[in-house]
Amino acid sequence: MKNLIIVSFLTSLLISSAIGQDFETFNKYFIDETMRIDYHHVGDAKDELITLDQIYKYGIWAGSRVNLIDEMNLGRYCVKIYDAASNELIYSKGFDSYFGEYKTSTEGLEGIKKTFHESAIIPYPKNKIVFAMERRDSKQNLFEFFRREIDPADIMIIRDEVKDKMVTVYDAETNGETHNRVDVVILGEGYTIDERTKFEKDLKYFTEVFFGLEPYKSNQEKFNIHGVYKPSGDSGIDEPPADQYSNTVVNCTFNSMGSERYILTEDNKAVRDLAAHVPYDAIYIMVNHPRYGGGGIYNFFCTFTTDNQFRDYLFLHEFGHSFSGLADEYYTSDVQYNDFYPVGLDPLEPNITALTDPTNIKWKEFLTPGIEIPSKWDKAKYDSMDYKWQAERREMNKKTAQLKRERQSSDVIKAAEDAYARKDKEHSDLVDSYLRKNTNYGKVGAFEGAGYVANGMYRPMLDCIMFSKGERPFCKVCEAHIMKVIEQYTE
Repeated sequence: MKNLIIVSFLTSLLISSAIGQDFETFNKYFIDETMRIDYHHVGDAKDELITLDQIYKYGIWAGSRVNLIDEMNLGRYCVKIYDAASNELIYSKGFDSYFGEYKTSTEGLEGIKKTFHESAIIPYPKNKIVFAMERRDSKQNLFEFFRREIDPADIMIIRDEVKDKMVTVYDAETNGETHNRVDVVILGEGYTIDERTKFEKDLKYFTEVFFGLEPYKSNQEKFNIHGVYKPSGDSGIDEPPADQYSNTVVNCTFNSMGSERYILTEDNKAVRDLAAHVPYDAIYIMVNHPRYGGGGIYNFFCTFTTDNQFRDYLFLHEFGHSFSGLADEYYTSDVQYNDFYPVGLDPLEPNITALTDPTNIKWKEFLTPGIEIPSKWDKAKYDSMDYKWQAERREMNKKTAQLKRERQSSDVIKAAEDAYARKDKEHSDLVDSYLRKNTNYGKVGAFEGAGYVANGMYRPMLDCIMFSKGERPFCKVCEAHIMKVIEQYTE
């Protein structure tokens, strides 16, 4: 018994020592609170600059105290924090941004400069730091383009308590201490004061959807999910093509970047102020609207609408972008990007490849033994039916928008929306049936067509929730990558 006690004591000492070493860097440079650095990202495709806006101190630090340096090598930008005295790198985070997408748009390429508001969320430093921003060059290498010293003792840093009397916080899923969990916040957008009960029901529903899919299902205990509700003046969000506008909490809109289904907001400050009511690693914006739409930007935020037939898919697909940095694997839909992926370079995202080296493909450990690279599938037939549907879909949506602009009766508008929903579901079922009939369905290879590019870009499997709509899993490559991201947050 005495020996057992000695062994237990020694084991405890070893564990305590390991934990102490793990937290050594954090405890040396940070306190367990949050610094939010707001800044303006200004420019076009050729030139860009950063100007600081405001700095905040609040709340417990939500992230890991161990994994302070981002080694995922994802995102077109990276925030880097250095200790000012020693110039030691003490924190970093890769990300994408609305500005990063804008610079690939036609307006951005034409030199039309625009300003976007962004935030860097870091653990609160004990001493002076250097806040630096890096971006990728044409060869995907990061280089610094902004640097500024910040003194955490600066009296101009806002230290007000984060408290809005109109805000209600919900614990949708609580599994433990924030540093050891992925903390997800779901913000309600477009819910009026009379729709609070609907927000509560939607929050419960989508929390269940989240944990119904792998790898989240098997790792439920590694997540905390919070809901944040603040009533909007109007129900729904802006639909510019339909000449319909709503007064909402974070000002989301359809038609972002000129794409009818793309939902984003440029009101970053409103998003961050609302999210700050809870510790968070990732932000969902739950949009109270019946139309199909959403969007996701890596380590920024994602959006999804709540009341369309593909709502579960939207909820999970968009989080794949914003939380894990997964690329879109589809290529037939309209997007407003130009040369989103540099020609001749393999994309950074883990689930698409330009196949620059077929013998050393990035997901080679998952390849089905003996599969041919590139992998065969009846792409021509798929292209024929999907491009046809995309053209038909565009016209149907234009017609519905016109009916709304003309303020036609609700019955006329509903009939048009129902007709579109039926056709959309029929096409989705057709695609699902077609893909399942391919010889290589369920195998991991390199299938041409991915990342908005029909030729010369490849995805790991014929189908995946990052490729087509409907009830389907992540492919093996996506699922494995998501697990790596989860581990980064669960010290």
